[in-house]
Order: sequence, then C-alpha cells, then structure tokens
Amino acid sequence: MQQFGKANGIAPPGYNSKGERLVAGIVPLTADKKFVLLIQSTRRKGWVLPKGGWEVDEECIEAATREAWEEAGIVIQIDYDLGEISETRPPKKHSSSKDKKDKKDKDNRKSLYHFYEATVTSEEAEWPEKDKRQRSWMTYAQAKETLKDRPELMAALDRSTMAR
Repeated sequence: MQQFGKANGIAPPGYNSKGERLVAGIVPLTADKKFVLLIQSTRRKGWVLPKGGWEVDEECIEAATREAWEEAGIVIQIDYDLGEISETRPPKKHSSSKDKKDKKDKDNRKSLYHFYEATVTSEEAEWPEKDKRQRSWMTYAQAKETLKDRPELMAALDRSTMAR
C-alpha cells in the first residue's frame, strides 16, 4: 500500500508535493469575448468561475472541461492555456473546537489553480449540478466587481483575452 505524506515526499492524488490542492478551471467566454459565464459557489457566497480538483486518471485540461460541464452545463472549446495561479486568499476562520480540527486543516490548505480560456459552444438546459447552481453571463466590469474578493479568479480573468 502506497503511503502519502511529507515524510516520504509522495503527494496524495489531487495534491502536489507542497500539499497544495490541484484545481483546474475555465474562463468561459462568448465567441465575441464580450461576456464571461460565472456560476454560484456552493461552498461560499457569491459567484465563481467553473473549477475543481482533477482525478488521478485525467489530465488537467480534461478536468477543466469536465468541471465546465458538471458545474455550468456548458460545452466548450479550449482556446488558450492561461497557466498556473497560486491561491493568495487568507485561510478560512473557524471556531477553535477540537471536533472541527480536521475540517479546519483541510480548508486551510492552499490551492494551485490552472486555468484555460474557452469559448462556450453550447449552453445546456440540463446538467449535473443544475439544482445546486445558477449561472450568469457578465461583462468584464461586472465580473471584476463580482470577483473582487477572489484574487486567483480575477487573475485568470485578467489573463484572458476577454474584451475589457
């Protein structure tokens, strides 16, 4: 049985050797690049870009495409690799209860994001997380205001070729 951890330098699936959670994401744009599609976050209040961890048996670009479908119900064409973006948000605040220690430790792990710019080729009426999320097309100015507390998501949007 393979043991994961800092002692032997083997990261668990979905994490790198620094303990960062590996997250694949999409900046989904209209063909004219005037609008970006944001989705409601299920864990935090507000709107986010489609993103999520990737499985052991898939490449980052495959994970990003899968997350776009599962979370936003969109079929996409990948246009550009926007590269890696390190998370800069401060850790979540929790009460000091010992019962919450494991959840606190997990939530305080930083993430390393890898984003792609994509053109939305189809927006479906039914998708896996339809009952959990709403989606909204926004201009750059609207998205910038909406993502102001998410610097890693704003960095991905800024790297895109979206019309300003």
